[in-house]
Amino acid sequence: MARKNRHSLKQDKFPVTQAIRALRAAKVDFTQHLYTYEDHGGTAVCARELGIDEHAAIKTIVFETDTGAPLIVLMHGDREVSAKSMARILGTKTVTPLTPAKVTALTGYMVGGTSPFGTRRPVPVYMEKSILDLPRVYINGGKRGFILGMDPADIVRVLDATPVETAMAG
Repeated sequence: MARKNRHSLKQDKFPVTQAIRALRAAKVDFTQHLYTYEDHGGTAVCARELGIDEHAAIKTIVFETDTGAPLIVLMHGDREVSAKSMARILGTKTVTPLTPAKVTALTGYMVGGTSPFGTRRPVPVYMEKSILDLPRVYINGGKRGFILGMDPADIVRVLDATPVETAMAG
């Protein structure tokens, strides 16, 4: 199923990230998968490398409102977040993605390796409602090329994620 990163023997071991620590503390059952990360490859590369449907590869997108309040939106890999819909749901004028530097400062993770689990600061999490219809999802484990498989109900339980409907065709 998952191919190991061939760059070095050291990387054949699964990393212990803040996300892993948070999930272990919450007693979540998850699987770990490594793949060869490609810059700007996104969930398409993850899905291809792991042999999964891109719809089940969940991306973690960090936004901020017009007042500077941060939030995380979890979305299917083959869909996009409607910022207009998200702003309406939150009752704010606009919602815009954070810059990579702000994402790292807020979460402790690099873009391409951002996990919603174990963030540096607590951030409200919103999750596309239809993710809950999937039996298993694959979400970033806090490092580029490191994915975790789990039951989507555990995401809601651990993160107190709010289901929303903001998906647009990708």
